[in-house]
Amino acid sequence: MSLEWREQLSVGNDLIDDDHKRLIDIINRAELSLKSKNLIRLTTVLDELSAYSIKHFEMEEALAEAVGFPDVSRLHDSHRGLLAKLDRVKSELAATWDDAMADHFTALLREWLVNHVIKEDARMKPYLSRHAPRFDPR
Repeated sequence: MSLEWREQLSVGNDLIDDDHKRLIDIINRAELSLKSKNLIRLTTVLDELSAYSIKHFEMEEALAEAVGFPDVSRLHDSHRGLLAKLDRVKSELAATWDDAMADHFTALLREWLVNHVIKEDARMKPYLSRHAPRFDPR
């Protein structure tokens, strides 16, 4: 079952929300690659996820700082942890390819995104709401 964007996931900033929608799309494509056991496609999609996540995290941290979010350093540490976890899981997946690993990896991708959006980014919502939805400090 694919992940779907819902307005409850919105943090009140279009830049972050648009990135999260794209991350959902990438994770859905990764899941399809897992289900079809297409390791070449999966590798490409996971590389895209890593690259896009780095770009997203940099923008998000700049935005958090610009709106006065007090936990920017914690957010930064969380982002580094998420990227390390993604790299670790990619390595594990390359070493073992079976249905159990695919299911485990799918669950980790979903948890990775949900924990990022719901647990971390939602904390910025009160600070982001003080600015226009298209606010971009860059």
